[in-house]
Amino acid sequence: MSEIKNKIQEDMKNAMRAKDKQRLGTIRLILAALKQKEVDERIELDDTQVIAILEKMNKQRRDSLMQYEQAGRQDLAEQEAFEIKVIQEYMPQALTEAELDALIHQALSESGATSAKDMGKVMNLLRPQIQGRADMKAVSEKVKQGLN
Repeated sequence: MSEIKNKIQEDMKNAMRAKDKQRLGTIRLILAALKQKEVDERIELDDTQVIAILEKMNKQRRDSLMQYEQAGRQDLAEQEAFEIKVIQEYMPQALTEAELDALIHQALSESGATSAKDMGKVMNLLRPQIQGRADMKAVSEKVKQGLN
């Protein structure tokens, strides 16, 4: 069983004991998403799959946060920001700019990429190393700049 999932379940129990309703609600959302994936595919998730789900949830919340702020719904924006913060607790440590640049440079040289047509090769090399540790959209932009 996934270590991350175990930690989330322990944190749910702690939130129940502390009567922290907001945190408990967010943790239950996370566990529901994990359970949904396990039931749909009839599998037990490992840490990599859990991180992928958390990353997807985080992206959804960032998009919602931006839309709520544009619409002037500060109450909903604050809830999304709180959920992002809780989800981030279970994600691996984010890469620094220097670490990310080094990984991109290494992937560019390993793949022999020379143009934008080779971007898929580079991203396939990078994806396992940066999953959950960097925003894929930002990484994609940096790779494009490196190819030009």
